[in-house]
This record gives sequence, structure tokens and C-alpha cells, in this order.
Amino acid sequence: MTETADVLVIGAGVVGLAVGRALALAGREVIVVEQHDAFGTETSARNSEVIHAGIQYRPRGTRARLAVKGRDALYAYCADRGVNHKRCGKLLVAIGDEDVARLGDLKARAERNGVDDLSIITREEARALEPNVECSAAIRSPSSGIVDSHGLMLALLGDLENAGGVLALSSPVVGGAVCDDGIDIEIGGDDPITLRAKLVVNCAGLWSDRVARSIVGLPPESIPTLRYARGQYFTYSGAAPFQRLIYPLPSPDSQGVHYTCDLGGQAKLGPDITFIDSNTDYFVDETRRDAFAAAARKFWPDLDPERLVPGYAGIRPKLKGPGEEGDFLIQGKAVHGIETYVGLYGIESPGLTTCLAIADHVAELVG
Repeated sequence: MTETADVLVIGAGVVGLAVGRALALAGREVIVVEQHDAFGTETSARNSEVIHAGIQYRPRGTRARLAVKGRDALYAYCADRGVNHKRCGKLLVAIGDEDVARLGDLKARAERNGVDDLSIITREEARALEPNVECSAAIRSPSSGIVDSHGLMLALLGDLENAGGVLALSSPVVGGAVCDDGIDIEIGGDDPITLRAKLVVNCAGLWSDRVARSIVGLPPESIPTLRYARGQYFTYSGAAPFQRLIYPLPSPDSQGVHYTCDLGGQAKLGPDITFIDSNTDYFVDETRRDAFAAAARKFWPDLDPERLVPGYAGIRPKLKGPGEEGDFLIQGKAVHGIETYVGLYGIESPGLTTCLAIADHVAELVG
């Protein structure tokens, strides 16, 4: 027997929970299904927990359009819901004349994205803010910060449930088919079921392309193939040396090995980037310590490599390969012709920062 549902959101990471919340608050009956036995265990739990300002994204791209809106909405939401966060600020450091020459263009790109609070500062000004930093010059970003990602997801889930939504764990999507009045989604687990949903929103993250290909009737040409980029982190066993986040200048596919500190005071470096074939390989290579130390010593010369301890790894779902700048892909009917389906692909950084803006965008797409 086929059960019915109004809205089915696939994936209970931070984006899936935010989308489910937005649609439930709009009066829809929402079920969020998650293959794992807990929410937010993949990309949402394995990142830097940084609230990004929206600096380096390609102007007019989806990430750029959502970044500042998402950043501001996230700060307001965290303050309103009591989610632990800190607007600590960030320095993007230039090392050498070639980097210094890039600062003006990077600031101009950010301003095109609506980031209006950046300033280019000298080495002396940077060291007045952070005495342990080394650089030739820097961009100061006061609106960058950090957030408790688990606390954020708990708040989103609470809003979802208070609005009548439901989270179903251990409920993997194993297939589906587009039909005249919705989409039939086959859900596995201990109690397999088929749900006919009036609307399906695919927020499956690392699995979003596979989930889409399992649904008969979605145009195959509309479904991208994800690339998997593993990034690992090393934690630092000493006292945190900086009050702000310290970043090198970004490359097209990465923000580089940077310094962050979580809300508990744990300092860490990462992530690096390695393109891999698996979306479940969270291997942490301890032999990368020296490479991490060498990268970080460019801006943190007093770093003691012996204090670096292997931390954890995360995997980013990318739409582009090494050296290429990617973007978010959020597809509605205008792209694939299916009124009852919205597909989200390549939601990597700044997915955490933009989760509320992404959710609003999806809500607008479906009316």
C-alpha cells in the first residue's frame, strides 16, 4: 500500500533541516527522511563551523547571491534561538608581493557580492590585532564567525517539529518514480514503505546525484555527477594563539589550510583538499602533519608541529574538479520540467552559512 505525504525532504543535514523547517512554517506538512540513525552526521558535522562573510565567490553565482543574505539570517537566528556562536572576525593574510597584489581584486569581488565591511590593512595593523600572525598585508573581515553546528541543527529540528514536521531516521531512499500527481519514493530500513509525495526536495548532500538517478522519470541530463573532495583537519594541543580566524588567500577550489578555533577553545588547522572516488572515506593521514605545519607556518611562524594531532576529515560534494571554481545547483521545474521535484546538488561551503537562505530560495521556487 502506498502512503501519501505532502512534502518529503530527503536528507537531514543542516540544509535539509532548514528546508524542512521553512516549508513547515509555510503551512506544508513535511516529512524529512534520513538514511542514518542521527541527523547531520556527514558534511554538516565535518567542517570548520565557520560563518562565512561571502568574500571569494564568483559574482552573480548562486553562492554569491545567497552568502550575505544567509550570513545575516544565520546571525539573527542564532541570537534569537540562543544557538552558541561568535562573531570573531577573520584575517585573510597575504604572504609576499604576489598575494598583496591580489588583495584589491579580492576586496572588489567581495563588494560585488554585497560584502561591505572589509578593509585592507598593513602588516603592522594586522599584528596589532593578532601579535602572533605573520603576513605582508591582510584583509580584515569583521563579519566572519563560528557557530555550534549541532546546536544549530537542534534548533532547526525543534522549529520543524513545532510546526508539525516529522523527522524519520534510519529511512534510506532506495528508489522512486515520477507519477501524475507526485513522486513515489521507496524508503527502506526496518519497515520499508512507499510514500507518494506531492513535492520531493532532494537535500541528500553527498548522495544527492545517486538519489536523483534512482527516481525514474527525472531527466537524466539534468542530474550532475558529483565529485568528492576530502579535507582533513589537525587539532592543536596548546593554547589558541589567535582571537580571529586566519586564512590564506583562496584558490578556485579551496580556501586553503586555515586556522580556526571552535567555541570550546580548540584550535585547529585545515582542511586540505584531496579529490577521491568514495563519499564515505574519512581517512585521516597522520603523515600530512608536516605539510600542514609548513602551510600554517607562513602565517603562524611560532607553530610547534609536535602539538599538531590528527583530528577528523570531511567530504565536500563538488560539481567541479581540481582547480575549478564550483557553485551550488538548485534545480526547480524551470530546469528539469518536473513540478513536484527540487534538486539540490553541490552544496558545499558555505552551505552551513547559507542554510536559511537556501531554504527561503527553495520555498520561493515551490510557491
